[in-house]
Amino acid sequence: MPRATQILRKSRKVVEDLNLLKVLQSEISHELSSNSFQDENIGSLGDFVLDWNSSRSQDVVLRRKSESGEEVAVSALLSQKTYDTEGIFPRKLLMKVCVQRPGLSSILQFDCGVSEKGVRRSDFKIRSAYFLQSTTVPGSSIYRGPLFSSLEPQLQDALKEYLVARGIREDLTNFLLLTLHKKEQGQYLDWLQKLESFVMKDERLFSAAAG
Repeated sequence: MPRATQILRKSRKVVEDLNLLKVLQSEISHELSSNSFQDENIGSLGDFVLDWNSSRSQDVVLRRKSESGEEVAVSALLSQKTYDTEGIFPRKLLMKVCVQRPGLSSILQFDCGVSEKGVRRSDFKIRSAYFLQSTTVPGSSIYRGPLFSSLEPQLQDALKEYLVARGIREDLTNFLLLTLHKKEQGQYLDWLQKLESFVMKDERLFSAAAG
């Protein structure tokens, strides 16, 4: 009797694993056939260069250095929330823009949100702007400046134009939206395939699936 129970448990495990394998293979096929972003080609880097885009990380980093010596660094990643949209990108971006002037130790950092506006159009909004010392990490009690939304509209617009003049334009935000959605889709597909391979490591399951 104990042997029969053991065999029954093993058989149940194989059935459950086979079911998981079928679901995984269905999801992989769906991702490969849908390929939502792979045929899209919008946006450009402009004067920026792609400084960091590891297949193991969620973010990308761009850099630009002007003839005057001013440096601009942009880091961006997808937000966790998804949104109903008429466009092709379901998620917004979280973007940081850091500007460093030659001869100054402080960095002006902007925290921004990027979202699709209509189809294949995008825009960014500044959420905060503050100074950082390049050699220190600010604590939570450090004053970072006023609430951005409380600033006079003219000042808000002028700060946005300040970033636009440094290359933070629609071509760049389109590029970031497409690049990060492609990146996330590729990472998800890679994770599915690794999970499929892990499940199929069981030789008995592999034999059953092949049969």
